[in-house]
Amino acid sequence: MADSYSRHSQNKSTKYQKDANMMKSKSRRSKYSDQKYHKVESKTPPLPTRSTSTLEDLIKKRESLKQELKKIVKHSDTSTNKDSKKRRHSKEDYAYEIISSKKSYKENETKPNTNSKRKSYHESSPEVEHTQADSEDEETIIQRRRQMRKQLLEKLNVSQDNKNSGNSEPDTEETCSEAQTIKSITGNEVTHNISKQVTDMFAEKDDFESNATSNNVTHNDNESNLNLTDNWDDTDGYYVIRIGDVINNRYTIKSILGQGVFANVVRAQDNEDGNDYVAIKIIRNNDLMFRTSLKEIAILKEIRQADPDNKYHCVQYFGHFTHKGHLCLLLESLHMDLRSVIKKYGKHHGINLKALISYSRQLLLALRLLKKLGIIHADIKPDNILVNEKKNILKLCDFGSATKCDDNEPTPYLVSRFYRAPEIILGVPYKHGVDVWSAACTIFEMATGKIMFTGSSNNKMLKCFMDLKGKFSSRLIKKGKFKDQHFNYNNNFLLHKKDEFTGREKVVEMYNIPITRDILFELKKSYKNAFVNEEKKLIQLKELLDRMTMLDTSQRISVTDCLKHPFILEDVEKDTIKKQ
Repeated sequence: MADSYSRHSQNKSTKYQKDANMMKSKSRRSKYSDQKYHKVESKTPPLPTRSTSTLEDLIKKRESLKQELKKIVKHSDTSTNKDSKKRRHSKEDYAYEIISSKKSYKENETKPNTNSKRKSYHESSPEVEHTQADSEDEETIIQRRRQMRKQLLEKLNVSQDNKNSGNSEPDTEETCSEAQTIKSITGNEVTHNISKQVTDMFAEKDDFESNATSNNVTHNDNESNLNLTDNWDDTDGYYVIRIGDVINNRYTIKSILGQGVFANVVRAQDNEDGNDYVAIKIIRNNDLMFRTSLKEIAILKEIRQADPDNKYHCVQYFGHFTHKGHLCLLLESLHMDLRSVIKKYGKHHGINLKALISYSRQLLLALRLLKKLGIIHADIKPDNILVNEKKNILKLCDFGSATKCDDNEPTPYLVSRFYRAPEIILGVPYKHGVDVWSAACTIFEMATGKIMFTGSSNNKMLKCFMDLKGKFSSRLIKKGKFKDQHFNYNNNFLLHKKDEFTGREKVVEMYNIPITRDILFELKKSYKNAFVNEEKKLIQLKELLDRMTMLDTSQRISVTDCLKHPFILEDVEKDTIKKQ
């Protein structure tokens, strides 16, 4: 029994010893493995167990990973942008840094005891410079470079002064070497005068100097500077008028009278001829306008020769000159145009009957002179008729559209539309009758304060004519070059109008056009409280207007016969008896 117990205890102790030996060997292995493989660490995450993960959990995890990835990418982009901003330098900056480093190096050689603060930036190593640029913000860097450039430019100015005085050859060579350095880096040509050529792009003020404007430019009134044409003209070629400017070293602009298709018109004071006032027509800077104005000058000269005593109510022509590339016509100055007179004294009811007769007579005298010279004015309207300050003299102006009687071609847009004769719209050959028609429209407007024909197009104008005068004759229609635009093969009128419902343009054939207007009624409406003798003059005026507005130009009254008409010849008789 004792032997068995001793054997059992002996086996147990040997077993414990074996276990201890195994533990020691394992500890030695772990130490050895730790020493050998301590740098290798497994970062692979453990595989998910099937029991704990579902499809929904996996989808949620994937979404969260995507969000985290986006945040990481965004953070990296912003950090790279900040770094790139800090490291962004232009070629000119690099050039200045090289130049300034050279100058500091030379200063250090000549002055060994200089302050270390002055050379700390340029003598620092690239690593230190890079860390400084990264640590400081962009504003500080820009400020420091401004100061460096300022010092450099001051030194370059000093060297340039020394160069001009001829006392410093080394400074000149140094400046040339700096210029070559900048040229090699920026690719620009740099002259010896670097202080004037090089600009500071970080400067707060734009002190840039242009080589093209280095010399002072002086303006001469007699010569136009081609480089400064835009200063005198607007985009449409009109001369830009400034009150107080002196034209041709003689005429001071006082006011603007108006602007037309061809020119501006100003009122100016003649500084040489007794300070009298003149009108200057400044033609647009355009080849076509220039050629047209030469024709106008020729016509004005012909009128002046035919009327040396200034009796026939055409505006006087004094001469012409060129100013800033613009042809300028020197004309007689009058007070205001007839349209302004009608608005001021005869709006909605017409001007005084005596003034109407006087103005009509003077207008017809001007037309008779033009007919005698074989000239068609081709643009008679209240805007092109002027009156003096006393309002007793009328004169015809603006001969820009005037032509010779044998030098005209059919065109549907000659004369302003409200004063355009039917032969112009139809394309029938025309002569002085177009001026008679326009004069009739002008006289009616003076008498009533209203425009006689108000069509919005040539087609509507023909309809207005027929409302007053009836249908055109077939013989007249056949002569028209543009008849197919307004009449069909049966000579029936084709009215162009918009449909009330669709808004589209449609053509309506009109077989019969009744007369719907009465000129006498319209004239009497303007003179409601007329005397008996005034009513007689209104009847005469109605008869004269009927003859002046005949649709067929061959049947229209001539200018000479108009002047012989009772309405023009006879003045208003004194009468105190009002119409009952």
